[in-house]
Amino acid sequence: FLYPVEGRNTSTESRLLLVSEDKYIEQFDIHVVAEEERKVVIQNSGQIPRSRVADDLIWAQWDMMEQRLFYIVPKESRSTLKCVQFYPDENFNSILESHLDISVNDTTLKLVNFGYDYCKDQDVASKSLNLQVFTSKAGGLCMCCNLASDIPDEITYSIYFLHKGYHKTFTVSLERTESHQLKEVAFMNLDYYVAAYLPGQFLHLLNIQHPDLLCHSLFLTGVGARIDMLQNCSIRSPLTSTVLDCHVGSMYAISISDSTLLQFLQNSKRDSERLAALHCALLYFQHTEDLKMQIIWWISENLSTCHSFDPIQEFIIASLYCRMCPEAHNLDKLLPYTSLLDWTGIIPRVTCATDIISLPVLEFQNTKGFWEKLNSNLESVKYAEPRLHYHNNVLRREWRNLSEEDFYFFTNQREERRTATYMRNIFENAKKVLSHLDTWDSEERLVPLFQEDDYQQQLLMGLMVAQLKDHLTRHLQYAGKKKIDQIVLDYVANLLNLVHRIMKEVWRRYQLHSCIFCFDERGSTGEFAVFNIMSHILEAANGMCMPLPPGFHTLHLGLGIRCLPVHTLLHYIDNGVLHLTETCVRKLLKDLDDTEENEKLKLSIVMRLPEALGQKARQFWNHPINANFVARKYVKLLLEKLGNRQCNRPIPERLSVHVEFLPLNYLTHMLAEIENEGVHPYEDQDRVNVRFVEETALKHTMTLLGLKYS
Repeated sequence: FLYPVEGRNTSTESRLLLVSEDKYIEQFDIHVVAEEERKVVIQNSGQIPRSRVADDLIWAQWDMMEQRLFYIVPKESRSTLKCVQFYPDENFNSILESHLDISVNDTTLKLVNFGYDYCKDQDVASKSLNLQVFTSKAGGLCMCCNLASDIPDEITYSIYFLHKGYHKTFTVSLERTESHQLKEVAFMNLDYYVAAYLPGQFLHLLNIQHPDLLCHSLFLTGVGARIDMLQNCSIRSPLTSTVLDCHVGSMYAISISDSTLLQFLQNSKRDSERLAALHCALLYFQHTEDLKMQIIWWISENLSTCHSFDPIQEFIIASLYCRMCPEAHNLDKLLPYTSLLDWTGIIPRVTCATDIISLPVLEFQNTKGFWEKLNSNLESVKYAEPRLHYHNNVLRREWRNLSEEDFYFFTNQREERRTATYMRNIFENAKKVLSHLDTWDSEERLVPLFQEDDYQQQLLMGLMVAQLKDHLTRHLQYAGKKKIDQIVLDYVANLLNLVHRIMKEVWRRYQLHSCIFCFDERGSTGEFAVFNIMSHILEAANGMCMPLPPGFHTLHLGLGIRCLPVHTLLHYIDNGVLHLTETCVRKLLKDLDDTEENEKLKLSIVMRLPEALGQKARQFWNHPINANFVARKYVKLLLEKLGNRQCNRPIPERLSVHVEFLPLNYLTHMLAEIENEGVHPYEDQDRVNVRFVEETALKHTMTLLGLKYS
C-alpha cells in the first residue's frame, strides 16, 4: 500500500501496488464504504480502477521511505533500469531511465524489499539476480550487482555509480572457501558509503560521492571485516543504515563505530587504508571533538610514515570540505576534497576495472529533493566535473608574482594607481578574515599566534579570498554576492583555525608554555617535537599554497633557534624552511649578550636579512660589527650614485680633530659631495651619514691595530 497525503482522512481510500508473477505491476485505487452493522466493503469490487505501472520486468525493488519503484526491463544485448516516483496526490511518473551494459538471463522475477523471502529457497537464491539500487542524500544513485565467477576462489561484483557515469568491477581472491558456502555478496546502504559484505571474507566500504580514487574506500579483511550479528549471506538493506537478516527475520540498525575506526587508523600499515580511514572518520564524525584530537595526535606521530600522501594536507582539506559543503547547494562540486590528483597504489587481493557508462536520463526536470540533486550531479559530469573544483594554480602564480615585485614603483601612473587599489583590496580581504576569526575565539590563545602582522601571510590570505570568490561567483550565480562573501570568509577563517587547532593540540600534548622566546636556554625534547611538526605544517602549506596564521613563522623560528645547532639553523634559513621575521630577530638581537658565539649567530642572521628588514633590525644591535656593516652598505650605495664623476669642491672637516689619513680623507670628500647633491640612502636614519662612516672606519682600524679609540 502506498503512503497517502499526510494528515488526510484516509479511512475510505487506499492505493495498492500489485506485482504479478506475469512480470507486470499495476496500481489499484481502492475505495471502501461503510454498511450496516459497522461493516466495511470495497466499493465496486468488480470494477476497481487500475493503472498499469510497468511491463515486462525481470527485477523490481521498492523504496518504502521515498515511495519509489526501481525495475529492470531486459533486452537482447542490454537492459534498462527505470524508476517510477509515486506522489501522495495519487499521481506517479516514470522519472528515470538508464541503459545498463548487463544482460539478464533470469526467467524468474526477482523482488527486493517487497516482503517475500526468496532466501528461504537456497536453490532459487543461488541462481537469482543479486542486485540492489541505493540512493544517498547528496544525490548519489548506485546500483550494486554480484556477478557470476567461473573461478572457485574468486568473487566478482560491480558498483554502478550512475550519478558519475561509470562503474567499477571488483574481483577479490578469497583466502578460504567452503564448498557449501554461498558466494553471494550482501550490499548495504550507509548513505555516504555503499558496503559490499561477504561474511568471513571481507567488508568493502565505497565512497559514493568520490569513488574515483580507490584510496578513499576501505577494504577490510579478517577481524576488521566482521559484523558480529551478521554472519550469513542472506542480508538485505531495505533502508539507509538498516539491514535485514532474512534467515532469522531480524532487522538491525548499522553504523560505523568511531572507536573501531580510530583503532583501525592507528593500527593500519598501508597508506590506502590510512587515507580511507582518515576521510571516513572526518566525514562521519566531523563534530566529535575528542575524535578530532585523537586524529591530530595520530597525525603528529605518523608524519614520516605516510609516503603516498600528506596527512596534514588531507586532514585540512577534508575537514574544510565536510564543514563547508552544507552551506550551499552544489558547493561540494566546487571545493577541493583531497590533495591527491591520482592514486597508483593497489589493494592486496583485489583488482579493479573502471568502465564508462551512459548517464541516466531524467524525464522530469523540474523536480525537487533527491531528483534535483541527482540532476545537478549529472550536469556536473556533463560539463567536466574535475575542472569545477577549486585549484591553487592561479593563486600560487599570483602570490609568487606579487611577492617578488615592488608594487608601488611603476612608470605608468595609471598602472600604479590600479595596482595600489588592487593591493589595498587584497589586504582588506585579509583584515576581514582575521576579524571574522576573532569573533569565534575570544578566549586567551594557548599558542602565541595571531599576535603580529605578517605581510606575506596576509597577502596570501587576501589573494585566496579573491581567487575563491571569483571561482564561486562563476558557478554559484544563484547564491548572491553576500552569501558567497560569507562562504569565502568562513572557508579561509576555518582553514586558519584548523592550523591553530593542530598547534593547540600538540602544544598541550607536549606541555609547552605560552611563551618560549627565551634564547639563553636550549629547547626541550617536547619543543623539538613541536618544531618538527611545525616544519611539516609549513611543508603542507607550501604544497597547497595555503596561508598560515600570523605569527607562525616567528614561533617556528624561535623554536628553531632554541632547538637546532647553529649550522643547521642557518641551513634551514638558507633553504626556506625557516623564515626570518622582524619580531623574532629583534628579540634575538636585544636579548642575547655579545659573547663571541652569540656575535657569530647575530652576524649570520643579520647578513641573511632582506634589505628592508635588515635596516630595521640593525637599529636594535649596537655593536661595532653592525656599525661596520651599515657603514660599508652606506658607502656602497653612495658610490653607486657617484658613477664616473670627479670630486672638485672642497669639503669642510667633519671631525673636531683633523685626521692625516689621505685615503680616508679622499673617500669622505667624495661621499660628502654626493650627500650635498641631496642623495641620502638612509633618510629614515639620521645618524647614518659621512661622519658616521668616518668614525666607524677609524674605530675599526684602531681595533685591528690593538689601540684604544677616544
